[in-house]
Amino acid sequence: MRTLPILALGLASLALQGCLAKAAVGAVTLPVKAASRGIDLATTSQSEADEKRGREIRKREERLGQLGRDYDRAMRRCQQGDARACDSARVIRAEMDALMPGVPVER
Repeated sequence: MRTLPILALGLASLALQGCLAKAAVGAVTLPVKAASRGIDLATTSQSEADEKRGREIRKREERLGQLGRDYDRAMRRCQQGDARACDSARVIRAEMDALMPGVPVER
């Protein structure tokens, strides 16, 4: 009668060894995985930096295009004698001049 509980306890201990080993490996590797993930999130790869720079340049180019159209429209109205359009053209031109250094020159 007494052998049955002892046999069951022995089998259970053999079966649980795999689970305990897996849990121990998981606990040991968790800090390493967390640290590597944190480093990966904190650093930017060269390709990611290039993509970000490309997006910024495209946004500036789009803004310059819009400002160029607005400037042309304001200059046409200015030449027709609209003083407010002349002031607007000056403001637009100043913004265009400020954006120009951030857009690379194509050769």
